[in-house]
This record gives sequence, structure tokens and C-alpha cells, in this order.
Amino acid sequence: MKLKLWPRTLVVQLIAVTAAAVVISNLAVAFWFEHGNEQQNEIAANERVLDRASAVATTLSAIPSESRDVVMRTMSLRRIWRFRELPAQSGTEPMDEDETRLAQRLAAMLPPEAQHGPVNIQLHESPKDIPADLLPEGADKDANAIRLSIPLDKHNRLSVVFLRNPPPWPVEIVTAAMVAILLASLAGALMARRVVRPLSELTAAASVVARGGNAPHVEEKGPDDVRNAAIAFNKMTGEVTRTLESQRHLLSAVGHDLRTPLTAMRINLEFIDDDDLRERLLENLDELQALTEQVLSSARGTGGETKRNVDLSALVESLVADLDDLGEPVSWHHHGPAPVSCRPNEIRRAVRNLVENAVAYGAKAEVQINERADGYDVVVEDDGPGIPDTDRQRVFEPFVRLESSRNAATGGTGLGLTLVKAIVEGHGGAILLENRENGGLRARLHLPRMAAAT
Repeated sequence: MKLKLWPRTLVVQLIAVTAAAVVISNLAVAFWFEHGNEQQNEIAANERVLDRASAVATTLSAIPSESRDVVMRTMSLRRIWRFRELPAQSGTEPMDEDETRLAQRLAAMLPPEAQHGPVNIQLHESPKDIPADLLPEGADKDANAIRLSIPLDKHNRLSVVFLRNPPPWPVEIVTAAMVAILLASLAGALMARRVVRPLSELTAAASVVARGGNAPHVEEKGPDDVRNAAIAFNKMTGEVTRTLESQRHLLSAVGHDLRTPLTAMRINLEFIDDDDLRERLLENLDELQALTEQVLSSARGTGGETKRNVDLSALVESLVADLDDLGEPVSWHHHGPAPVSCRPNEIRRAVRNLVENAVAYGAKAEVQINERADGYDVVVEDDGPGIPDTDRQRVFEPFVRLESSRNAATGGTGLGLTLVKAIVEGHGGAILLENRENGGLRARLHLPRMAAAT
């Protein structure tokens, strides 16, 4: 399952992974250190309790009973220690293995004259479970209590309560962890920048190529993997540019060579006396010349012209006005300024092909521009039979003509929509054909908003 909160950019991902690794490692180290330190502190606290308890019990066993209270008050310490003499009790509270071991050690530390019975120790006891008169003055209820009971004679026993405060918050470890996270994140950001910056330039250059522009040279820098990708991209774009340039030169030569014999043939046809034969040959020659021009235009695609900022609305309105002056049934729905960066002659040719198709196959053409968030749609609608769903993509292939579904007398080379598709995709846009609900075809030519050409 894909995490919705996971960052999408490489820089943030690298920083997040690095910071997470540092946090986890620091938490593990802190836990291990604090656990070991707590064990050492607990051992030291137990030793301290045993030493002081044995010293006080030995002293109290050696002095008169009326002097014991002074010694116990002197040895008691606010919020930490409390010594009290209590009546002896029958039996002892149950002890675990650690408590039994410490009780045996404490009994062994007492001199023979101070040993009057079994010693009892309770570790990790809550101050809330101990009577208030046995707790040190100002005791912290959240502290960890150690309670001891040592017989002083047959009738009395010594109650010892030691409060050990909770371990303080490891400020040093937290500070060190925050510094480590900050430094690791900065290091991750610097490393990611070395990788992401060349990749961003490579992405921008690829986008320019995808929109039909001239591929800029990508700086070959960064880690080896990224630098090799930039080198390969520059080499690829160089080869593509040389190939396209060679193709344009070849097409120009072919166009020139084809036009020359066609012109000669047209001149020679004038010497044919048979009018019917001459007319048929001229029609065939006109069709051959139109086919030649369409093939050359389609093969050139989006090459040659430089992009510049234009008002798409004014460009299309001018084209519609020209066709209207020629008596074509074309209508225009006025639209405000629609600034785009494009090759205007190519866009004009593409829109003209769509309008002429609409007039030829659908009796009329209605042209309008619709604004979208990412660009503009030039919409051309007609009243023709439309295109079957199964053929809607096939019509963009070269020399495809759907004569069975549209007017067979209209002719055409089958390259008009191929040229439209090449031009609009060369601008980073798209062409969409869809049947209208009330009959007819709607052609939607989309051009994205683009930065000004330089």
C-alpha cells in the first residue's frame, strides 16, 4: 500500500530517511546507555543503603535505648532517609531473589552483637504504599522506595526507608541526538542537491524536447550515475538533431526535384490537343502535386519555424475570416486574448486542416476557443456523420481515409490529420476527436500554456 504522507521529492525523501536513521540509532544507543547506567546506579544505591543501614543498626544496638532517637534523627535526611524505631513484629514479608540476597548481605555486615533476627528488605516499593510516619519529611510520592526492617533486640526493630528519585531526563543525550539529526539532515540535503539539481536540469531539457523545442545542452556533473545519464542524453539529442536536420535537407531536395518534373509535365500537357485527355491528365497532375505537398508538409512535421508569443484567438479569428472571404461556411465564436508561445504558421496550418475537414465532411464548421487551467482548446465542430469509435485513432495514421463513413466525393490524401497530430504534439499538446450527441464531429486541439520563447 502506498503511503500518502511519504514525500515525493528525492531531497525530502533523503532527508527523511537520514533523519529517521539517526533518530532510531540514537534511540537505540540512548536506551542501551540509560539501561546500563540505571543498573549501575541501582547497584550503587543498594550498596549505599546497606552501608548506612548496617552502620545505624550497629550504633543503635550499642547505645542505651533512650539515646537512639537522637541518632536516628541525626542520620535521617529530608526527602531521602528516614530511620524509626518500631515494635518488633512476628514474621517477615515475602522477598524475591534479589531482596533475599541483599538481606543476607546486610545480615552478614552486622556484628554478632547486633544480630537479633532475620532482616527484611523490600525493593522498588511505592511511597504511596508506605505509612506516612515512616517516610522521609517532604517525600516525593513518585520516587522509588527501598524499605528495610532490622531487629535491634527482642522487642524493637529499626525501620529504614530510602527514597531514590526518578532518573533525570537525559538532556545531554537529547541535545546530542538533535545536533546529530541536524547535521545528518544537512549532509543528506547537500548530497541530494548534488543528485537532484542535475536531474532537474535533465528533466527540464527532456520537457523542452517533448514540446518540440531544441534540446539544450545539459551540464554533465554530479555523481557518476547522474553524470553518465546527462552524457547519454546530450549524445542522444545530438544524434536526433543531426538526423532531423539531415531529414529536412533531404526533404527539401526531394521537394525541389519533384516540383521540377511536375512543372515540366504541366507545360507539356498544354500541347495535347485532346481536351478531355488533357483535363483528365491535369486533374491527375493536380492530385499528384497536392499529394506531394501534403507528404512533404507531413514529413517536415514541426521543424524549421521558431516559436514566438502570439494571441491564439487573433490567429484563429484571422484564419476563419480568410476562409469566410472565400465563401466557406465557417462561423467564429469570439474569444478574448489567448496568449501562447508557438510556431504560428504550423498552428494556423493545423487549424486550417481541421476546418477544411469539417467543411468537406460536415457541410460547415463552427470554431471557438475554450480556456482551460493548463492551456487553450481550439474546438472545431461540424454536422457530418462523425467517426466510429473503432476508427477514431486510426484516422491519424498516414493515408487513412474513411470513405465508407464520410462523403466519398471529397477526395483528400489521408495526411491532413496526420499533419495536425504531428504539429500539436510537437507543441506539447494533443488532438482529440469526439462525436457530438446531436450528430457531427467535434475536433478539440489543445495547446498548453508555455513560457515565452527565447
